[in-house]
Amino acid sequence: MKKFLLIFFIIFSTKSLANNTDIAFDVDIVMDCKFEKVIINNSEYNYKTLLPDQIKRKDLKNLRFTSKKPDTLKVRKLSKFLNKADLDLKIVNKDIILIRAFDAKTNYSESAVFTNKTGEFIHEITRNIDAEEKEKEKDIAFYKCTINNENI
Repeated sequence: MKKFLLIFFIIFSTKSLANNTDIAFDVDIVMDCKFEKVIINNSEYNYKTLLPDQIKRKDLKNLRFTSKKPDTLKVRKLSKFLNKADLDLKIVNKDIILIRAFDAKTNYSESAVFTNKTGEFIHEITRNIDAEEKEKEKDIAFYKCTINNENI
């Protein structure tokens, strides 16, 4: 019975991971993104919006998304965490790139959405995921990107 449950768990886990990946196109995009605003929720701010003249944030230079069908997506120059993380969610089509990754303890996550048509890029960091709502921290940064090279 234990072997049956183990096999069932392995098959179920594999299937659920496959559902979190949808790479429809090989993509190699390098872009520069200008910081526009950030929404912060932490002990100091309650979902407060801060603009570039209110908070220091760097623009993203040479941000790179590289994907290969059916399930490979790499992100470079966004964060140290995403440079080395295995992504839990990967979706790439001609118009949208969506990613999400958790740390090993699932207490920290990073997500990003890039819309090719508009150049909009959103990067979300969540800390203390398992904590009570008032102790969770969110940092949602918005950028406007220009593509330096695009291979789709």
